Parts: sequence; C-alpha cells; structure tokens
Amino acid sequence: MKILAVNGSPRKSWNTAALLEKALAGAASRGAETEMIHLYDLDFKGCTSCFACKLKGGKSYGKCAMNDGLTPVLEKLATSAAFVLGSPIYFGTVTGEMRSFMERLFFPYFVYARPPQSLFGRSIATAFIYTMNVSEEMMKDYQYPLHFKVNENYLARLFGTSETLACCETLQFEDYGKMEFNYFDPEERKARHQVLFPENCRKAVELGIRLADAAATATR
Repeated sequence: MKILAVNGSPRKSWNTAALLEKALAGAASRGAETEMIHLYDLDFKGCTSCFACKLKGGKSYGKCAMNDGLTPVLEKLATSAAFVLGSPIYFGTVTGEMRSFMERLFFPYFVYARPPQSLFGRSIATAFIYTMNVSEEMMKDYQYPLHFKVNENYLARLFGTSETLACCETLQFEDYGKMEFNYFDPEERKARHQVLFPENCRKAVELGIRLADAAATATR
C-alpha cells in the first residue's frame, strides 16, 4: 500500500515537512510504502474553470484536464491507499501553492448533486497537518478551526474520512536576532517549542499509523 504526503510549505526541512515525515514514518512502521511530494518543486497552476472534468461523456470526465507538473501527482493520489496534506498557515489560511493544489485535487471528484456525491469511487483515509506561529488560544480567537473544518469536510466528502492535526507556536527562524521581530519573546518561544514540537511529532507518528491501519483494513 502506498501512502503519500504532500508538503505545501516552501521549506523542505522545517516544521511542516518534519511533521509530514513523522506521519510517513508512522505509516512505514505499519508496512506502508511512502513518498513525500513538495509542491514548491512543481510547475503548476490552480483550477482554470475549464469544466472539462464535468463534461458528460468527455475524455476528462472526473479528472483534471490540465497537463502540467501537478498531473503525475494527481495520478499518484488517485491510486494511493491514503494521503496526508500539510501546510503552514499564512494570513489565516494555507499557502497559495497548497490552495491551488487543493482546487485541482478536489474539483474533478466533486459532483453538483444532492445528496453530496463523489467520483473518487472508493473510500480512503486522509489527514491534514497545519503549522502556525500563533498560540492555541489565538488560533481559536482568529477562527482558524473553521477553515480547518471546511477542508476536513471536503476531504471526507470526496475521499472517505479525514482528520486534522493543528500544531501551534512553531519556530519561524533559526536566529530571531537577525530579523526585525518583536511579536513575542524568542527565548520563551524556543522553550515552548521544545515542549510542544516533540508532542506534535508524536501525534504525527500516531496519525500516520492510523492512516496505514485504515488502508490495510480497506484492502482486506
């Protein structure tokens, strides 16, 4: 079984990527084959509203008709046993690359129907890992969980099941002294990070295990 992680951060070895790697490690511990995909390595655009994926009898019905750097990634996800997405929060939402990717991933399977329907054709487990600078209290005050819930609902509606891991108070820089920054005390943040990040890594591993276990159950 193949389980994929999609990194929507421009950084390949920082908070989001590190947590996705932990999730993949958890999945691998259950025997899954894993792969990390970095969106910022790819040349692609978001949905162009061509609606070819909605054309009755069309050759691209149920799949994105665009052909670019994202096309092979979408093909891999279509046959994956499970997947996890990851993104830092920029100005209250996921990165631009992640948002463009989500449009391309979601829309071809989305059916304008009541009750809701999906063209994905099977049920798999999915997850989303978010990293952010703010505290848990600020995350709630800023209504971030509403955004997370929307994404979780679409993932569950289109693919089967979904869960969310929100990781707060991450480190943005290795050396805050080089930056114009007085948003919080860097030393206090580093101390918090030493407590919170290992716990979030543990949660990410457990998330990966759950994805693999769900995938294994689905194939029995």
